[in-house]
Amino acid sequence: MAAFAYDPRMAPADYLVPGLVVAFIAWRLLWSFLARRRIPGLLEQGAQVVDVRSVAEFASGHSPGSVNIPLPEIGERAGELDPGRWVIVCCASGTRSAMARLRLRRLGFERVLNAGSWLNLP
Repeated sequence: MAAFAYDPRMAPADYLVPGLVVAFIAWRLLWSFLARRRIPGLLEQGAQVVDVRSVAEFASGHSPGSVNIPLPEIGERAGELDPGRWVIVCCASGTRSAMARLRLRRLGFERVLNAGSWLNLP
């Protein structure tokens, strides 16, 4: 029997978790694809790139032109950024950059894109 084939012995709720996992993976892939398509245009418009990884991670490799503001410092160093320009935040996988995006939005930055991994940048 296939892994996700209907089994009358299983309750409908037993399909919920696998369905949510598949939906989450599909959402992350689609989001990553759409973000990568927007990045070149935003960079042409003068977007600022902020890498929120640690100083050591940033030193081991980063996108040219990016600025390192580690996630714990994003609130106190947000003044270094121009709120009138797009801000592209990145990290190793997209988790910390998602948190940085939320913090920047709460601080009044209206145009913030979570690029996910810094490897998504050109």
